[in-house]
Amino acid sequence: MPDALIATRASRLARIQAEAVRLALAAVHSDLQLALLELETAGDHLHDISLEKVEGKGFFTDSLERALLAGTAQFAAHSLKDLPVEDSAAFQVAAVLPREDPRDVLVSRAGRLLELPMGARVGTDSSRRRAQILLVRPDLEVLPVRGNVPTRIAKLDRGEFSAIVLAAAGLHRLGLAAEVSEYLDPELCLPAPGQGAIAIQTLAEGEWRERALAVDDPGTSAAVRAERAFLAGLGGGCQAPVGALATIESDLLVLRGVLVEGGQARRITATGDPNDPEALGDGAARQLMARS
Repeated sequence: MPDALIATRASRLARIQAEAVRLALAAVHSDLQLALLELETAGDHLHDISLEKVEGKGFFTDSLERALLAGTAQFAAHSLKDLPVEDSAAFQVAAVLPREDPRDVLVSRAGRLLELPMGARVGTDSSRRRAQILLVRPDLEVLPVRGNVPTRIAKLDRGEFSAIVLAAAGLHRLGLAAEVSEYLDPELCLPAPGQGAIAIQTLAEGEWRERALAVDDPGTSAAVRAERAFLAGLGGGCQAPVGALATIESDLLVLRGVLVEGGQARRITATGDPNDPEALGDGAARQLMARS
């Protein structure tokens, strides 16, 4: 019998991410026998509905958090960008693993973004991606596309779209990097706050939180905390048209953010102390809002 269970969604990508969590924890806690607990979430049943049209948040986290509360799982593995930015007294993101490539990518059978034919159909279910792409190519028809990564690629291959926009991290983890036609420059399309990062969530107090803290990657943690504070400061949820990417450069934390409204982009670059990433993110959000 395992000593601890890691709650995860049952999709292939989610299981790959949860296995990365298991291996990280096992590497520093040789006394623990760890196993995955696969669960369905509300988001797994919303196959043909844009999540931006559905009330509520936490579509991909609800069942995992209930398992933590019930004690049927001790850890939960999440794509960090799926976690709502609002703090919960019951839970904590106790650790973040080293980040994969955070960029968005174009998967296309018709060339790079600037090479797509006039009026080409581009699939994405993200208002953030849609808004930023239309700033560069306002002639494109950007349409919603749902389903997991292989399902979306299949729709592309059937000719439903000329291109689709996905996260580089998901394609890399699924072994599908060869599908990438173009890595979108963050100056053109900033990713979602937390994109590419795997979060380990636990109850806010107790042994399991302390166990998870041992595998936290400080650089990734500082970056994503700044990005999520920026999103929270703008009052946005996970589907808001906000992009953010933080990196550590010469001992400074550099945050680049964008908010797209009414076809106009407001951008900001701010620097701060890596030891206080929330102050950087919140301050950048306040500066951006003050410009309106």
